[in-house]
Amino acid sequence: MIYRNKWLVSFRRHAFIQAIKRGVVSDIMYATVKHGRIEEFGKNYVRFVNEYKRGTLVCVGEKKELNKIYIFTVEWRYK
Repeated sequence: MIYRNKWLVSFRRHAFIQAIKRGVVSDIMYATVKHGRIEEFGKNYVRFVNEYKRGTLVCVGEKKELNKIYIFTVEWRYK
């Protein structure tokens, strides 16, 4: 779990499974959530986006409760 502003961000099991499949190290996932750009879309969804040499890492999550975000998937966007 990580705090970002007023939000408590946690990762679902599915996010870790997808990260392993896509070659993402957990340290990079945490750094993206902690320091990446926040993009809100839809009513309750949010993306944490950060640029790396390999490409752009995107962690997609959902606002569930008053101050909690659950990250449910992780993906690379290649240049």
